[in-house]
Amino acid sequence: MSDTESLFNLNPSKIPAVSDGKHMGFAWGPGDILVYETLHKASGSSFIHEVRKDEDIYSPILRKLFNESHHIFVGLQTIREDLPSKSRKPQFVSISKNYRSVIRACMEELQQVAVSTKDGEASVCCLFQVSILLAIELIWNLCEVLFIDAAPAGSLLLHLLDWVRLHKADVDEKAREVLQSDSPAEHRDYWDVPSGTQTLTEFDVKWRHWHEEVDRCLQDNSFASNKHLEIICKLLLGDEDILLDHKELLGTWYHFLVTRLLFCHPTVKPAELHYYAQSCMTMFLDSRSVPEPLDSILLAAFEFDIHQVIKDCSIALNNWWFVAHLTDLLDHCKLLQSHNLHFGSNLREFLLLEYASGLFTHHSLWQLAVDYFDHCPEFGRVYLELQIERVPLDTERKALKVLRICEQRQMSEQVRSICKIMAMRALRNNRLGSALSWSIRAKDAAFATLISERFLQDYCTRGTFSDLDLIDNLGPAMLLSDRLTFLGKYREFHKLYEEKRFTEAAKLLLSLMTAKIAPRSFWMTLLTDALPLLEQKEVIFSADQTYELMYCLGELTSSLNSEATGTDRPMQVRISTYSLNPAQITVCKIKAF
Repeated sequence: MSDTESLFNLNPSKIPAVSDGKHMGFAWGPGDILVYETLHKASGSSFIHEVRKDEDIYSPILRKLFNESHHIFVGLQTIREDLPSKSRKPQFVSISKNYRSVIRACMEELQQVAVSTKDGEASVCCLFQVSILLAIELIWNLCEVLFIDAAPAGSLLLHLLDWVRLHKADVDEKAREVLQSDSPAEHRDYWDVPSGTQTLTEFDVKWRHWHEEVDRCLQDNSFASNKHLEIICKLLLGDEDILLDHKELLGTWYHFLVTRLLFCHPTVKPAELHYYAQSCMTMFLDSRSVPEPLDSILLAAFEFDIHQVIKDCSIALNNWWFVAHLTDLLDHCKLLQSHNLHFGSNLREFLLLEYASGLFTHHSLWQLAVDYFDHCPEFGRVYLELQIERVPLDTERKALKVLRICEQRQMSEQVRSICKIMAMRALRNNRLGSALSWSIRAKDAAFATLISERFLQDYCTRGTFSDLDLIDNLGPAMLLSDRLTFLGKYREFHKLYEEKRFTEAAKLLLSLMTAKIAPRSFWMTLLTDALPLLEQKEVIFSADQTYELMYCLGELTSSLNSEATGTDRPMQVRISTYSLNPAQITVCKIKAF
């Protein structure tokens, strides 16, 4: 049965969250699934279970892994491709070791937490994560030896010895314990230590002569009187039966592989590794046991099947971090050029997109994902545009971060969308200054007009402007809409009046009405503002300006009278009163020329 068939034939009763006789409902989210039980005709409420696909991003310690590896990833992208391969190879090996050092640091911190915590469940969780990181480092280190460093025959075995030694540290600990004891020869592990440290023996150019000498001693029964020495002699000759008899000291089939190569085939070539790896795994593992995923991954590496390694790791591991970063490094080493996917993106980009999409579901790691999308030339920008719209704009500070990212990448549509959202939110909270600022940034003329209207209404109600700093410094932004222009110019009129620059204030006030910038509903307020200027001892308005003022008053009066047709009498009286007084004052202040 295929994976798809298994998915669709899943029995809901086998899922812990779903009871017998009920069905499972679900809703997809950007980084998780909400699962709930239901009947054909649901009644009442049921528990909702959140199923996350990238649980590791919520671990505080593993977040350090994501942050540190992000810096290494960005640095890798800066390596020039036009450099000769001899110059690039040491850089790639160094970057690979940097990745492994980050993995090792997180692993050690998890081990410390597992030991120190009093929470049993947390300790088990930490130890589980340690086991995963151990496997990841083991695989990465082997890929570094075989693919990135690409050690040739001769030095290959030395690299494999270091690989096993790094991941089989208990032999060194045993040797140290035996040597530091009062009587090393009497220690219980005395004979186990030489057997276990065979893989640490330095390869000698005179190996063949040494091998023949050891074989001669064995054939002559030189060590027949001492069983332990005879066993060590057979181990040095690479006797497979004796090695397998001591498999508990080796621990794993790949430890057995390196030991066998050391004593039987020290000049093994990379192309021959797959044969020895397959035979050693077959001999070491019980014929009835099924190889673990880690065994299959390591075997694929020894077979130099990079794509199978990546595929198996993608299935076995619980997140995309490892395959994304390893594939990116291998791609820079020009080892994945022949493998493209059918839907347009290469393997490197596909895995980076999946990893970055997972980061975007986290409240802080989403910022790291932006750089990964930036280095996906085919679909990175499209993914970024889709994902960044899903970032919750919880605070203005976060909104500014998102906005800066969009502006740096000329994502104008997303910039407008973010600004509109923040402007509407500010308007709902009656924060007019913030709303106006966001609408200006969005270059949204209609919304800027709406907020300007609210500013003017607020002024009519309170008699003063709020957010003066913003209005005073609108600059060229006031040209976004006529209403915003009027708001800025009307505030400029107030400043001129406060500075007792009455002539300039009068000219500006009149221009707001004659240029039709001021809304007709605000003309009465402007005419009222003209009264103090008309009452000044010094004549402020010229004859032409006065006639223009009277014309505006007449036009307003006629429009108000027409609107008031059919209304009650008090309205007509009020209109008449307001219309008459400014005119009487104006006539008295005409300046003759």
